[in-house]
Amino acid sequence: MKIAVIGAGSTYTPELVSGLAGERGRLDVDELVLHDIAAERREVVGALAARMLERRRFAGVLTITGDLDRAVDGADFVLLQIRVGGQTARLSDETLPLACGCIGQETTGAGGFAKALRTVPVVLQIAERVRERAAAGAWIIDFTNPVGIVTRALLDGGHRAVGLCNVAIGFQRQFARMLGVDPARVVVDQVGLNHLTWVRAVHLDGDDVLPGLLDEHGDELAAPLELPRTLLDELGAVPSYYLRYFYAHDRVLEQQRAGVPRAAEVAEIERRLLELYRDPALTEKPTLLEQRGGAFYSEAATGLVASLVADSGDVHVVDVRNAGTLFGLAADDVVEVPARVGAGGPVALVQRPLAPELLGLVQHVSAYERLAVHAAVSGDRAVARKALLAHPLVGQVEPAWELVERLLAADAEHLPQFRGQGERVA
Repeated sequence: MKIAVIGAGSTYTPELVSGLAGERGRLDVDELVLHDIAAERREVVGALAARMLERRRFAGVLTITGDLDRAVDGADFVLLQIRVGGQTARLSDETLPLACGCIGQETTGAGGFAKALRTVPVVLQIAERVRERAAAGAWIIDFTNPVGIVTRALLDGGHRAVGLCNVAIGFQRQFARMLGVDPARVVVDQVGLNHLTWVRAVHLDGDDVLPGLLDEHGDELAAPLELPRTLLDELGAVPSYYLRYFYAHDRVLEQQRAGVPRAAEVAEIERRLLELYRDPALTEKPTLLEQRGGAFYSEAATGLVASLVADSGDVHVVDVRNAGTLFGLAADDVVEVPARVGAGGPVALVQRPLAPELLGLVQHVSAYERLAVHAAVSGDRAVARKALLAHPLVGQVEPAWELVERLLAADAEHLPQFRGQGERVA
């Protein structure tokens, strides 16, 4: 088995390498390829990965390369974790919308839209190389945000792809800890769109225990979401952290305007991590990596790959075509739902209809995601404006029009598809 990681200069990569090395019983990896276009990061992270694998007595081959074709040649799995524009672009995503009175966030709202415009064309170029050079039946597993939009673009392009986020596995581990049980016994029924999901049931050995969890741990569940416990009680569900951008918009916007952008914090953490990674004595992922985010990322990734290889039918929360799973959405929309995963890919579990207070928001954002993919592929300014006009975190003519021009100007070097189009003033 050959696994290629594209964007392996990410400081997340040691987490993934640790997970793959720990899954030798389920994943017999002959070659692990770490690819990145940034030479220094590639070498620093790759050297740490080599030390980690040597300590774990990895019997396969580790290849570190900047050659995409070399990376994907014959690969069975291609894992995407790229960040087009790096942390500099992320800082723009998080700060530029604030001037227009809009939330600044790297995956949600106007910032997430900017990231999608930069990312989708690059991912599709990579996917074409995978189609041409990878093993027959190779899977593309996308961790690159915004996962729902990127996965939709991949599926629209006819690629064999599935999207994956760590939010669901984070909830699974939290619920297991509250219940005092092994996480393997807990199945989280998380539904919606990527970064727009609600946990509507928590199955422990097949029985839904969410009502009891809300009764006994409601305050503890609400606190990290920065949302009132009464909201969880009235919804009868646990929203993901990203719902705070919708449910507490004005408060979050005020905090963002007064605070330090998360991108600046992450950039400093990354700087410190890369310093640690350069230490030739370091052979394990450092504890500082926990502050980077992405908890349980490696376990989600390796678990999904293992289920695809072993045809196990294990349940994973993934991003797939709706295909009738959630009533009220188009068949070709991409949803995030629990699915049984075997060699043929994920098969979504049957879902009851979303409650109106959930469905309305999902439909709204799903329409935006459809337009976002179209804008990213076509480079059409009018479609870009429609996308932000459709997004509930923007939704007004003046900020939508202004944001498109600001975002395109800030990211011009990464947006060749928009070149040659004249600006249009609202």
